[in-house]
Amino acid sequence: MKKIILTCIIATLIIPINLLAYTGEIVKEFATPCNFPTGLTFDGKYLWLADRHDDVLICIDPESEKVIRRIESPAYWPMGLTWDGEALWNADIKGGIPLSENYAGKIYRINPADGSILKTIEAPTPSSRGLAWDGKYLWCVDNSSDKIFQFSTEDGTTIKEFKAPSSESRGITFDGKYLWISDRIRNEIYMVSPVDGSVIIITEAPGPYTRGIAFDGEFLWAVDYQTRKIYKLKVNDGEKFRKYKTKSYKVTFRHQIKNYGPGKLINADIHIAKPINRLNQEILSDISCEPKAYNLVTDKWGQKTAHFNIKNLSAGESYEAKMQVNLKTSCVRYFIYPEKVGTLKDIPSEIKSKYLEDNEKYQITHPVIKNAVKKAVGDEQNPYKIARNIFSYLIDNMYYEMVGGWNTAPTVLERGNGSCSEYTFVYIAMCRAAGLPARYVGSVVVRGDDASMDDVFHRWVEIYLPNYGWIPVDPSGGDRSSPRDQAQYFGFVSNRFLITTQSGGGSETLHWTYNSDESWSSEPKAFIVSDHFAEWEPVEEKK
Repeated sequence: MKKIILTCIIATLIIPINLLAYTGEIVKEFATPCNFPTGLTFDGKYLWLADRHDDVLICIDPESEKVIRRIESPAYWPMGLTWDGEALWNADIKGGIPLSENYAGKIYRINPADGSILKTIEAPTPSSRGLAWDGKYLWCVDNSSDKIFQFSTEDGTTIKEFKAPSSESRGITFDGKYLWISDRIRNEIYMVSPVDGSVIIITEAPGPYTRGIAFDGEFLWAVDYQTRKIYKLKVNDGEKFRKYKTKSYKVTFRHQIKNYGPGKLINADIHIAKPINRLNQEILSDISCEPKAYNLVTDKWGQKTAHFNIKNLSAGESYEAKMQVNLKTSCVRYFIYPEKVGTLKDIPSEIKSKYLEDNEKYQITHPVIKNAVKKAVGDEQNPYKIARNIFSYLIDNMYYEMVGGWNTAPTVLERGNGSCSEYTFVYIAMCRAAGLPARYVGSVVVRGDDASMDDVFHRWVEIYLPNYGWIPVDPSGGDRSSPRDQAQYFGFVSNRFLITTQSGGGSETLHWTYNSDESWSSEPKAFIVSDHFAEWEPVEEKK
């Protein structure tokens, strides 16, 4: 008996992490009782489904999957559905007239027993698709204007409106705290703040054309127009991230120095950062370096580098140091629920002491940084919201441009533009000034094709959120127009990256660079040129 129990425990422990449950995971699915499903809602016991072809609303038992009853839709092109506790609401984009291209949205309140219309109001937008009830007001999403609206049930007056998460948003529901919105082209579902419209969580939709979505108090339900299925999805189930789309590569990083003379290079030191296993990457074998005459050193941040020393390089001579890595790299998406993030006081003291440090690049007490933090953060104390507010502030006040050099955080923020490294310095400075630990990571990048060369590289930030740990934030990547595309760069790492470097800044080996660094001394009039780049080679999995 003990042997069986032990075997079960071991089996549980070795389950691959990407097989664990996650927000958006399908729990159950079954076929729709119609061919053209659109809106979906939950009335506390049953699901209701709209069909735009047969002009009906269908009541379905989600347990038995059986149809309880059908009632006529109030008009001829039923879309979004929602339940207000007593009656159904249905959005119709034809305005009660079955006329082609007649988009004049109306919203109907319906008796669920017989389909009789209890009230009619004008929709706040001609092409209202999804529909949700928040306990006081209705919400709808319009893909033609790319907006979401909160509006009154009295006369349709708009209370507030936001940019929709994406250009093809369709379904919408409310879980008591957040809005959930589906996208039919990206095949994603978004958890959205009803306060400002920001996207907090992104997860995959269950099908290729997800339309209506509903919330039953514990699970999301989604209906897909193409697969003609209804899906039950997990939400907020305790899993903090999902790891997926794993690929295998061989990466060769080269750092070259050439002396064009006429003077001699007397001494040079090259440091190449040694990557480690992280959530997004697994180093598959021993990392090899050439030439073999190197030593491994560790800086104050714990970053290991292979150190190569070169002496007496004459005019016309060159030197190459290289590091080869075999790895698996994966996409990692975090599911961060703001209310589950701990407080600033919950952050371990050893992390605070290291990653709240100030220096010449950050200048966290500079008036420009302090004033920006005051505007961005205000009195906010939730670490997630502090980080998102600073993220949004940089989106509003900076734009990406490689202007040369890595200036200090106050200089870059005052200038209003910068490279990925300069965005990183500003974001770290503002986070640290707000009391939130932050560091940076540097990487080499797959550039389009899996077999590619990278000599541009990329750097971004990691912030420490209590109860979640170190979370990736790419402030320069977040410089996008849509809420979805902005959110993509908060709590997500693509499988395009090999992270080589992790640092708080000002390393005694890599200084403020990442991937590699060099320093040298020479005779007069020696012209020294260095170059560094990474070559990616895809590796096929052995079957």
